[in-house]
Amino acid sequence: MNNEAVNVHILDREYTIGVEPGERGSLMAAAKLLDTRMREVRGSNKMTAVDRIAVLAALNLAHELQQMRDEQHQRQREFTRIIDDLQHRLDQLPDGTAR
Repeated sequence: MNNEAVNVHILDREYTIGVEPGERGSLMAAAKLLDTRMREVRGSNKMTAVDRIAVLAALNLAHELQQMRDEQHQRQREFTRIIDDLQHRLDQLPDGTAR
């Protein structure tokens, strides 16, 4: 695979990341999101250690991701329940009625 080097700025530091050409935009958006979250965690306290800021920002993002996964799982269960209910209703129809 041909990775390209992309420079991203996170909390006033530059990082060079290798990325597939088609994923550059997504990486840039992720870096911007992380930078924003780290700045929010840091707030006005410029003396907070960068590793602590990074861990707290990552934990916040991971928590949001887990919440979205839980919601998706709940929607999937509901969807499956509805499909099963519809299938049961179709199975109850007399032969020839479902045509």
